[in-house]
Amino acid sequence: MTRKEQKVAVRARQQKHLSLMSKEQISYVKRKKAVEMIWRIFRFLIISGLCFVILYPLLFMISCAFRDKNDMNDPTVMWIPRHLTLDVIKETASAMKLGKTLVNTLVINIGCSLLQVISSAVTGYGFARFRFRGKNILFGIVILMILVPPQVILLPQYDLFNSLGMINTPWTMYLPAMTANGIKSGIMIFIFRQFFRGLPRELEDAACLDGCGPFRTFAEIMVPNALSSFLTVFLFAVVWYWNDYYVCNSFFSSNQTLALTIKNIQPVLNAALFNDASLRVSAREYVVWTQAACLISISPMLVMYVFLQKYFTEGIERSGLVG
Repeated sequence: MTRKEQKVAVRARQQKHLSLMSKEQISYVKRKKAVEMIWRIFRFLIISGLCFVILYPLLFMISCAFRDKNDMNDPTVMWIPRHLTLDVIKETASAMKLGKTLVNTLVINIGCSLLQVISSAVTGYGFARFRFRGKNILFGIVILMILVPPQVILLPQYDLFNSLGMINTPWTMYLPAMTANGIKSGIMIFIFRQFFRGLPRELEDAACLDGCGPFRTFAEIMVPNALSSFLTVFLFAVVWYWNDYYVCNSFFSSNQTLALTIKNIQPVLNAALFNDASLRVSAREYVVWTQAACLISISPMLVMYVFLQKYFTEGIERSGLVG
Protein backbone atom coordinates (compact mmCIF):
# COMPACT_ATOMS: atom_id res chain seq x y z
CA MET A 1 0.00 0.00 0.00
CA THR A 2 1.40 3.37 -1.02
CA ARG A 3 1.59 6.36 1.31
CA LYS A 4 -1.26 8.07 -0.53
CA GLU A 5 -3.47 5.02 -0.13
CA GLN A 6 -2.61 4.86 3.58
CA LYS A 7 -3.71 8.48 4.05
CA VAL A 8 -6.97 7.79 2.24
CA ALA A 9 -7.60 4.75 4.46
CA VAL A 10 -6.90 6.78 7.63
CA ARG A 11 -9.28 9.52 6.56
CA ALA A 12 -11.96 6.95 5.79
CA ARG A 13 -11.63 5.46 9.27
CA GLN A 14 -11.83 8.92 10.83
CA GLN A 15 -14.98 9.73 8.89
CA LYS A 16 -16.50 6.43 9.99
CA HIS A 17 -15.76 7.18 13.64
CA LEU A 18 -17.22 10.68 13.33
CA SER A 19 -20.42 9.30 11.81
CA LEU A 20 -20.91 7.16 14.92
CA MET A 21 -20.45 10.06 17.36
CA SER A 22 -23.03 12.39 18.78
CA LYS A 23 -22.94 16.16 18.21
CA GLU A 24 -21.46 16.74 21.67
CA GLN A 25 -18.69 14.24 21.03
CA ILE A 26 -17.92 15.73 17.62
CA SER A 27 -17.78 19.21 19.16
CA TYR A 28 -15.44 17.96 21.89
CA VAL A 29 -13.11 16.36 19.32
CA LYS A 30 -12.98 19.57 17.27
CA ARG A 31 -12.22 21.67 20.37
CA LYS A 32 -9.50 19.22 21.38
CA LYS A 33 -7.89 19.40 17.93
CA ALA A 34 -8.04 23.21 17.99
CA VAL A 35 -6.40 23.33 21.43
CA GLU A 36 -3.69 20.91 20.29
CA MET A 37 -3.00 23.01 17.20
CA ILE A 38 -2.80 26.24 19.24
CA TRP A 39 -0.47 24.55 21.73
CA ARG A 40 1.81 23.35 18.92
CA ILE A 41 2.05 26.87 17.50
CA PHE A 42 2.64 28.37 20.95
CA ARG A 43 5.29 25.77 21.75
CA PHE A 44 7.02 26.42 18.41
CA LEU A 45 7.10 30.17 19.07
CA ILE A 46 8.45 29.73 22.61
CA ILE A 47 11.18 27.30 21.53
CA SER A 48 12.13 29.50 18.55
CA GLY A 49 12.37 32.56 20.80
CA LEU A 50 14.52 30.74 23.36
CA CYS A 51 16.78 29.39 20.62
CA PHE A 52 17.25 32.88 19.21
CA VAL A 53 18.05 34.35 22.62
CA ILE A 54 20.58 31.58 23.32
CA LEU A 55 22.15 31.48 19.85
CA TYR A 56 22.17 35.23 19.15
CA PRO A 57 25.53 35.90 20.90
CA LEU A 58 27.15 32.99 19.07
CA LEU A 59 25.77 34.08 15.69
CA PHE A 60 26.94 37.64 16.36
CA MET A 61 30.44 36.36 17.24
CA ILE A 62 30.68 34.34 14.04
CA SER A 63 29.38 37.23 11.92
CA CYS A 64 31.87 39.71 13.40
CA ALA A 65 34.89 37.41 13.55
CA PHE A 66 34.97 36.82 9.80
CA ARG A 67 34.21 40.33 8.56
CA ASP A 68 36.48 43.26 7.80
CA LYS A 69 36.60 46.00 10.43
CA ASN A 70 35.19 48.50 7.90
CA ASP A 71 31.98 46.46 7.72
CA MET A 72 31.20 47.48 11.30
CA ASN A 73 30.67 51.07 10.10
CA ASP A 74 28.62 49.99 7.08
CA PRO A 75 24.88 50.32 7.92
CA THR A 76 23.97 47.90 5.10
CA VAL A 77 25.86 45.03 6.75
CA MET A 78 23.74 43.24 9.33
CA TRP A 79 24.55 39.53 9.59
CA ILE A 80 26.31 38.52 6.39
CA PRO A 81 29.73 40.25 6.05
CA ARG A 82 30.38 42.16 2.84
CA HIS A 83 34.09 41.29 2.98
CA LEU A 84 34.82 37.81 4.33
CA THR A 85 38.33 37.58 5.76
CA LEU A 86 40.46 35.55 8.16
CA ASP A 87 42.75 38.49 8.94
CA VAL A 88 40.82 39.38 12.11
CA ILE A 89 41.14 35.83 13.44
CA LYS A 90 44.88 35.79 12.68
CA GLU A 91 45.49 39.20 14.25
CA THR A 92 43.51 38.28 17.35
CA ALA A 93 45.31 34.95 17.76
CA SER A 94 48.64 36.75 17.45
CA ALA A 95 47.64 39.40 19.99
CA MET A 96 46.48 36.72 22.45
CA LYS A 97 49.69 34.69 21.92
CA LEU A 98 47.32 31.81 21.33
CA GLY A 99 49.87 28.99 21.27
CA LYS A 100 51.43 29.77 24.64
CA THR A 101 48.14 30.79 26.25
CA LEU A 102 46.37 27.65 25.03
CA VAL A 103 49.12 25.40 26.36
CA ASN A 104 49.00 27.11 29.78
CA THR A 105 45.22 26.80 29.84
CA LEU A 106 45.31 23.10 28.97
CA VAL A 107 48.02 22.37 31.56
CA ILE A 108 45.98 24.01 34.33
CA ASN A 109 42.57 22.94 33.04
CA ILE A 110 43.15 19.26 32.29
CA GLY A 111 45.39 18.73 35.31
CA CYS A 112 42.97 20.33 37.76
CA SER A 113 39.97 18.59 36.18
CA LEU A 114 41.53 15.12 36.47
CA LEU A 115 42.68 15.70 40.04
CA GLN A 116 39.32 17.10 41.09
CA VAL A 117 37.37 14.24 39.48
CA ILE A 118 39.46 11.68 41.36
CA SER A 119 39.29 13.45 44.72
CA SER A 120 35.56 14.18 44.36
CA ALA A 121 34.84 10.56 43.40
CA VAL A 122 36.63 9.21 46.46
CA THR A 123 34.86 11.71 48.69
CA GLY A 124 31.45 11.03 47.16
CA TYR A 125 31.97 7.27 47.49
CA GLY A 126 32.82 7.69 51.16
CA PHE A 127 29.64 9.67 51.82
CA ALA A 128 27.52 7.17 49.87
CA ARG A 129 28.81 3.88 51.31
CA PHE A 130 30.49 4.35 54.69
CA ARG A 131 29.13 5.20 58.12
CA PHE A 132 31.30 7.25 60.43
CA ARG A 133 30.96 9.87 63.13
CA GLY A 134 30.26 13.37 61.93
CA LYS A 135 29.13 12.16 58.51
CA ASN A 136 26.06 14.41 58.43
CA ILE A 137 28.03 17.41 59.64
CA LEU A 138 30.69 16.90 56.99
CA PHE A 139 28.09 16.47 54.28
CA GLY A 140 26.49 19.70 55.48
CA ILE A 141 29.86 21.35 54.86
CA VAL A 142 29.79 19.94 51.34
CA ILE A 143 26.39 21.57 50.81
CA LEU A 144 27.86 24.84 52.12
CA MET A 145 30.60 24.50 49.50
CA ILE A 146 27.84 24.68 46.90
CA LEU A 147 26.06 27.63 48.52
CA VAL A 148 28.97 29.77 49.76
CA PRO A 149 30.68 31.79 46.98
CA PRO A 150 34.44 31.29 46.48
CA GLN A 151 35.12 34.94 47.35
CA VAL A 152 34.55 34.12 51.03
CA ILE A 153 37.57 31.81 51.30
CA LEU A 154 39.73 33.33 48.59
CA LEU A 155 41.59 35.77 50.84
CA PRO A 156 42.68 33.10 53.36
CA GLN A 157 43.73 30.89 50.46
CA TYR A 158 45.80 33.71 48.99
CA ASP A 159 47.55 34.34 52.33
CA LEU A 160 48.32 30.62 52.64
CA PHE A 161 49.71 30.25 49.12
CA ASN A 162 51.63 33.52 49.41
CA SER A 163 53.31 32.32 52.61
CA LEU A 164 54.31 29.13 50.79
CA GLY A 165 55.65 31.05 47.77
CA MET A 166 53.18 29.47 45.35
CA ILE A 167 51.66 32.60 43.81
CA ASN A 168 51.94 32.60 39.98
CA THR A 169 52.42 28.82 39.98
CA PRO A 170 49.93 26.11 38.92
CA TRP A 171 50.07 24.66 42.45
CA THR A 172 47.57 27.31 43.58
CA MET A 173 45.05 25.50 41.37
CA TYR A 174 46.34 21.92 41.75
CA LEU A 175 46.31 21.71 45.55
CA PRO A 176 42.62 22.62 46.03
CA ALA A 177 41.70 20.20 43.22
CA MET A 178 43.69 17.39 44.86
CA THR A 179 41.81 17.87 48.15
CA ALA A 180 38.32 18.16 46.56
CA ASN A 181 38.21 21.89 47.31
CA GLY A 182 38.52 23.24 43.81
CA ILE A 183 36.05 25.17 41.70
CA LYS A 184 32.48 23.85 42.18
CA SER A 185 33.82 20.72 43.91
CA GLY A 186 30.75 20.54 46.16
CA ILE A 187 28.50 19.86 43.17
CA MET A 188 30.87 17.16 41.91
CA ILE A 189 30.93 15.41 45.29
CA PHE A 190 27.14 15.54 45.37
CA ILE A 191 26.85 14.00 41.87
CA PHE A 192 29.16 11.12 42.81
CA ARG A 193 27.34 10.56 46.10
CA GLN A 194 24.00 10.35 44.34
CA PHE A 195 25.31 7.93 41.73
CA PHE A 196 27.10 5.59 44.13
CA ARG A 197 24.03 5.48 46.37
CA GLY A 198 22.07 4.14 43.41
CA LEU A 199 24.40 1.20 42.79
CA PRO A 200 23.38 -2.13 44.42
CA ARG A 201 25.28 -3.14 47.55
CA GLU A 202 25.52 -6.68 46.21
CA LEU A 203 28.43 -5.51 44.07
CA GLU A 204 30.46 -4.63 47.15
CA ASP A 205 29.35 -7.76 48.99
CA ALA A 206 30.54 -9.94 46.10
CA ALA A 207 33.87 -8.07 46.00
CA CYS A 208 34.26 -8.50 49.77
CA LEU A 209 33.74 -12.27 49.42
CA ASP A 210 36.48 -12.32 46.79
CA GLY A 211 38.87 -10.68 49.26
CA CYS A 212 38.76 -7.10 47.97
CA GLY A 213 39.34 -4.27 50.42
CA PRO A 214 37.59 -0.89 50.25
CA PHE A 215 40.10 0.72 47.90
CA ARG A 216 40.29 -2.26 45.57
CA THR A 217 36.50 -2.50 45.52
CA PHE A 218 36.26 1.16 44.61
CA ALA A 219 38.91 0.94 41.89
CA GLU A 220 37.92 -2.38 40.28
CA ILE A 221 34.17 -2.60 40.88
CA MET A 222 32.65 0.84 41.45
CA VAL A 223 34.71 2.95 39.05
CA PRO A 224 33.94 0.82 35.94
CA ASN A 225 30.22 1.06 36.76
CA ALA A 226 30.46 4.85 37.19
CA LEU A 227 32.25 5.78 33.96
CA SER A 228 29.31 7.85 32.71
CA SER A 229 29.31 9.90 35.92
CA PHE A 230 33.09 10.31 35.72
CA LEU A 231 32.72 11.68 32.20
CA THR A 232 29.92 14.03 33.25
CA VAL A 233 31.87 15.43 36.19
CA PHE A 234 35.00 15.73 34.06
CA LEU A 235 33.09 17.78 31.47
CA PHE A 236 31.72 19.99 34.23
CA ALA A 237 35.21 20.49 35.64
CA VAL A 238 36.74 21.26 32.24
CA VAL A 239 34.10 23.88 31.46
CA TRP A 240 34.30 25.52 34.88
CA TYR A 241 38.09 25.68 34.93
CA TRP A 242 38.17 26.80 31.30
CA ASN A 243 35.83 29.73 31.95
CA ASP A 244 37.22 30.70 35.36
CA TYR A 245 38.96 34.02 35.56
CA TYR A 246 38.16 35.17 39.11
CA VAL A 247 40.17 32.53 40.97
CA CYS A 248 42.98 32.56 38.40
CA ASN A 249 43.14 36.34 38.51
CA SER A 250 43.65 36.17 42.28
CA PHE A 251 46.67 33.85 42.02
CA PHE A 252 48.22 34.89 38.68
CA SER A 253 49.50 38.38 37.96
CA SER A 254 49.81 37.85 34.20
CA ASN A 255 47.55 36.50 31.46
CA GLN A 256 48.37 32.81 31.66
CA THR A 257 44.97 31.40 30.60
CA LEU A 258 42.43 32.13 27.89
CA ALA A 259 39.85 33.32 30.43
CA LEU A 260 42.28 35.86 31.88
CA THR A 261 43.24 37.00 28.40
CA ILE A 262 39.59 37.55 27.50
CA LYS A 263 39.06 39.45 30.76
CA ASN A 264 41.93 41.80 29.88
CA ILE A 265 41.32 41.74 26.13
CA GLN A 266 41.17 45.52 25.66
CA PRO A 267 44.73 46.30 26.83
CA VAL A 268 45.96 43.16 25.06
CA LEU A 269 44.45 44.30 21.75
CA ASN A 270 45.59 47.90 22.29
CA ALA A 271 49.17 46.75 22.83
CA ALA A 272 49.10 44.52 19.73
CA LEU A 273 47.10 46.73 17.37
CA PHE A 274 47.99 50.28 18.47
CA ASN A 275 51.28 49.68 20.36
CA ASP A 276 49.80 51.35 23.44
CA ALA A 277 48.15 49.22 26.14
CA SER A 278 46.81 52.29 27.96
CA LEU A 279 45.17 53.80 24.87
CA ARG A 280 41.45 54.48 25.26
CA VAL A 281 39.51 53.44 22.19
CA SER A 282 35.76 53.07 21.82
CA ALA A 283 34.51 49.50 21.90
CA ARG A 284 33.11 49.79 18.37
CA GLU A 285 36.58 50.43 16.98
CA TYR A 286 37.77 46.92 17.76
CA VAL A 287 34.56 44.95 18.26
CA VAL A 288 35.56 42.53 15.48
CA TRP A 289 38.70 41.58 17.40
CA THR A 290 36.90 41.17 20.73
CA GLN A 291 34.26 38.94 19.15
CA ALA A 292 36.98 36.93 17.41
CA ALA A 293 38.74 36.47 20.75
CA CYS A 294 35.54 35.22 22.38
CA LEU A 295 34.91 32.82 19.48
CA ILE A 296 38.45 31.44 19.74
CA SER A 297 38.00 30.97 23.49
CA ILE A 298 34.72 29.02 23.35
CA SER A 299 35.42 26.97 20.22
CA PRO A 300 37.18 24.07 22.03
CA MET A 301 34.28 23.77 24.50
CA LEU A 302 31.71 23.74 21.69
CA VAL A 303 33.58 21.06 19.79
CA MET A 304 34.00 18.95 22.93
CA TYR A 305 30.31 19.20 23.79
CA VAL A 306 29.20 18.27 20.25
CA PHE A 307 31.13 15.01 20.37
CA LEU A 308 30.37 14.12 24.01
CA GLN A 309 26.78 15.35 24.33
CA LYS A 310 25.32 11.82 24.37
CA TYR A 311 27.53 10.65 27.24
CA PHE A 312 27.06 13.91 29.12
CA THR A 313 23.26 13.58 29.06
CA GLU A 314 23.44 9.92 30.04
CA GLY A 315 25.66 10.71 33.03
CA ILE A 316 23.30 13.43 34.25
CA GLU A 317 20.31 11.06 34.06
CA ARG A 318 22.07 8.21 35.85
CA SER A 319 23.39 10.45 38.59
CA GLY A 320 19.84 11.10 39.80
CA LEU A 321 19.94 14.89 39.28
CA VAL A 322 16.92 14.83 36.96
CA GLY A 323 13.63 13.06 36.87
